[in-house]
Amino acid sequence: MGVDLESISEATSGAIGSLLSTTILYPLDTCKSKFQAEISVRGQQKYRYLSDVFWEAISTGNVLSLYQGLGTKNLQSFVSSFIYFYSYSYFKRLHCERIGSKSIGTKANLLLAAAAGACTSVLTQPLDTASSRMQTSQFGKSKGLWKTLTEGDWGNAFDGLGISLLLTSNPAIQVPFSF
Repeated sequence: MGVDLESISEATSGAIGSLLSTTILYPLDTCKSKFQAEISVRGQQKYRYLSDVFWEAISTGNVLSLYQGLGTKNLQSFVSSFIYFYSYSYFKRLHCERIGSKSIGTKANLLLAAAAGACTSVLTQPLDTASSRMQTSQFGKSKGLWKTLTEGDWGNAFDGLGISLLLTSNPAIQVPFSF
């Protein structure tokens, strides 16, 4: 079997779109992640509002820290989108060839999208875990990708895989209807 150019084209388009949106919205995502991961000290919350994270970065001269982990997040976003769109397109093409039709039903669409999402989660979970750890580290204290991935044992890189697999239902429902 030759190279599936249609699947590669769809995967590349999806990955580039994901890369652009991740880059543009990254400071907001960092604020959200830090806000959600905050640990209360003696019942006192450090952040009352999402904007408090942003203002802390400005007031402490750490605005660029809102971008800590961007390289890892971009890598994760690009790779996961590419894998997802490629595998979905590939699975869909194989299914259409098997049933001898150019279109497939809703149930098959959902199953194919869920399978693509599961493949993506398993392959990219270490990058997602590292990205989250880098975002939620103290402003200006983020470590590099390799150092973040190699802290603890290898199993730690797959923290959250179960919930990521569960969350494949979201794109499984949304993406097939956008094609």
